[in-house]
Amino acid sequence: MHPTPSISRDLPFHPGPFGTFTEGLDYAARGDTGFNFYSARGELTAVLPYRELRERAIAAARGLIRSGLARGARMVLIADTVPDFMVLFAACQYAGLLPVPVALPTGLGGRDSYIATLRRQIQSCGAAAAMAPAELLDYLKEAAAGTSATVVGSAAEFLALPDDGAELRPFAADESCYLQFSSGSTRFPKGIDVPQRALMANAHAIAIDGLGLVPGDRAVSWLPLYHDMGLVGFMLSPLLSQVTVDYLATRDFARRPLMWPTLISQNRATLSYSPTFGYDLCSRRVSEGRLATPDLDLSCWRIAGIGGDMIQPHVLERFGAAFASCRFDPKAFLPSYGMAEAVLAISFSPRNQGMLTDAVDRGRLAEEGRAVPADPRSDDSRRFVLCGRPLTGHVAEIRGEDGEVLPDRMIGRLFVKGPSLMAGYYGQPEETARVLSADGWLDTGDLGYSLDGALVITGRAKDLIIIAGRNIWPQDLEWSVEESLDLKRNDACAFSIEGPEGQEQVVMLVVSRQTDAAERETLRQGAQSLLQRAHGIEARIALVGPRDIPHTSSGKIARARAKAAYLAGHFQEGGADAAPSR
Repeated sequence: MHPTPSISRDLPFHPGPFGTFTEGLDYAARGDTGFNFYSARGELTAVLPYRELRERAIAAARGLIRSGLARGARMVLIADTVPDFMVLFAACQYAGLLPVPVALPTGLGGRDSYIATLRRQIQSCGAAAAMAPAELLDYLKEAAAGTSATVVGSAAEFLALPDDGAELRPFAADESCYLQFSSGSTRFPKGIDVPQRALMANAHAIAIDGLGLVPGDRAVSWLPLYHDMGLVGFMLSPLLSQVTVDYLATRDFARRPLMWPTLISQNRATLSYSPTFGYDLCSRRVSEGRLATPDLDLSCWRIAGIGGDMIQPHVLERFGAAFASCRFDPKAFLPSYGMAEAVLAISFSPRNQGMLTDAVDRGRLAEEGRAVPADPRSDDSRRFVLCGRPLTGHVAEIRGEDGEVLPDRMIGRLFVKGPSLMAGYYGQPEETARVLSADGWLDTGDLGYSLDGALVITGRAKDLIIIAGRNIWPQDLEWSVEESLDLKRNDACAFSIEGPEGQEQVVMLVVSRQTDAAERETLRQGAQSLLQRAHGIEARIALVGPRDIPHTSSGKIARARAKAAYLAGHFQEGGADAAPSR
């Protein structure tokens, strides 16, 4: 078994745009490139050339059609980094079924929590069918029981369906391509309806504007395929540009992060992406003396992309220093900005310039909403990373509270418009209308400013928390604690703060009505343990009095005010020694 090559011998490089996904796969299948899968130890475990992907997908599509699934039906696919997931995703395209990639268990959360989330996703999209890896099939069956998903099985079972006699019915250019669940609330999931035209537009813009693809480019990825950066950035877009991709499963990257740069070096890859925390994890392993491959050569890595969370400049600088001896060029850093509601990418910084930053005065940023330049060496400054100009055909505006377009360096809410936007949230017209205007402007929910045409993201207007690349809604954390610890509604308030090294840290205020120190400590530890078990996060817990959590006039928790009070020192962390405030 040998990995697919980086370039096809007889097929001209053609990064689109194609009319549909199936048109793109039909073209890529004429060449020699494809997907390769590696173990945590760097062993090649499977190879899936695009030619074979197409053949297997068409056979599987006929089986899905023969099973009686109606055209347009939704099929939930638990997205493991294995060939079978990719085959069934592509099979859905040829069968006219709408694939819905969903997450694997994190390994840290509880079984019941995962099954409940999976059930909500099935119900939200009205799935008719659902697939799981064999080891998760019992989870899926329990989640699907009593729902619209009546055709449930393992990947092997779906791939073994009889495939004779069925006529293919692929999606047309004006139809949908897939549903992507937003990585926000798991209690009220929203399926982003991604049209074929939007995927084609975004994939082409990524290839040309963003990455500047050339024949022979090769990618390496450990990103999960249920997330837009993994699915679009390192499965769909490379396929639509005939680029070979080498995969390391996300769980294997977590165990052995240095296998990521090792694969880049070994296979002479030119493209790879990560949220900031991936670069952080690697540089920390190097600082611990754990560079397993002394002859690592990263001079081939021309695009080291960053996205998926707030970009932390000092982390990337530390990575550059840690791998300087391996010939990593910091000019390869390519900050970008995007979101699943825009398929994936909205803007890219210029290539071959590395990470560009803007140092601003912290105080004036908070007080005036203005990014006033400051000395980057000053303790009163904060650096933000420039995420570049919007993709060709896309426009962005920074707007004030009254909807007016703001000048450079004024903080406002970011709106974007262009051919890559979603059709809407599947089956949720009210939620769609809340963020997508009739004239095509998407409210990203993010805050930032413009600087000579480049976008600078400063935070999120919404309450979304991002920890190590994971998007977490504070409501999910609050509800878990309230329900599990038998607290009253609105007795918990979650938000994030900036940790000592710029990373996000979850804080939760929990109302305690106990006066006994031991009981209070039990409550604190119970909340902390639950958040670890059910959500896989570490949180600071501060016990507060019954009237200490601020609320809006309509009775909603005012998280911004709670966060400000916490940072001002109004609440104490701890249990046994922290008394309720009066």
